Amino acid sequence: MTKVRFAAAALLTLVVAMGAVACGGSDNSSKDLLGSIEDKGTLTVSTDPAYPPQSSLNKKTGKYEGFDIDVATEIAKRLGVGIAWQAPAWDTITAGNWNGRWDASVGSMTITPERAKVLDFSQPYYYTPAAIAVYKDNTTIHGASDLNGKKIGVCGACTYDLYLQNKLEIAQDESGKPVKISSVVKDPTIVTSDTDSTSLDALSLGDGRRLDAVISAQPTIQAAIDAGKPLKIVGQPLYFEPLAVAIDKSSSLDPTTLVTKVSDIVQEMHSDGTLSKLSKKWYGADLTVKATQ
Repeated sequence: MTKVRFAAAALLTLVVAMGAVACGGSDNSSKDLLGSIEDKGTLTVSTDPAYPPQSSLNKKTGKYEGFDIDVATEIAKRLGVGIAWQAPAWDTITAGNWNGRWDASVGSMTITPERAKVLDFSQPYYYTPAAIAVYKDNTTIHGASDLNGKKIGVCGACTYDLYLQNKLEIAQDESGKPVKISSVVKDPTIVTSDTDSTSLDALSLGDGRRLDAVISAQPTIQAAIDAGKPLKIVGQPLYFEPLAVAIDKSSSLDPTTLVTKVSDIVQEMHSDGTLSKLSKKWYGADLTVKATQ
């Protein structure tokens, strides 16, 4: 290489290096999940549309709607980006290792120590009571003590499944330490399904025909009742669950700043009343304040 060509090459290298420094924010953002989202202008969120009123697909409009949908949309708005959706299976979401297919899950996910091994969580954006549903004509089940030995429907790998197995631990946001939620139901026959809605459909076929009861989130059961399912809620809540935004720990882009930013946004939405307003819109009650166990 001649001296002239060498000098030209050196100059080109210097220009490229200076450009990299000048665009340092973009270069850093390529290593950071939040920066990547800001660069592309879109937050991609996973949701499970089989859970009205949290999330469902409106067949008339072709759009997702529900409490979780509104919460996720508001988070994207406060990040200054648009929103896109993915609808993978629930066990795929909770397993982590998303491989960049979506950025966050806003899907009423309970914070558990097992999930926290693969997912990072924001602070909770609301709390739901776990409730018992029975067929509307049932006269023998009035609460948890009447579920002993019964056929109980739950979604597989959900917290209700773990509860009946007496394996449920929930991470409490105040201390960060897991708390064991002991089941009071003895010797249940656990019947799992892909979603809570499938379990509620099976219970709707008749008292004891396929199931004796279903355990699910109280809002999910109430939405089924409001939609005409021949069911009723009995007894007191079994426990309350802190539900949070989840982000994949194994993301190839550092998720730390996104977790912090989303948690800050959730706190803002608590403080300015946005979450309370959305909860009352979809649930008819404010579920954003932690209830006493």
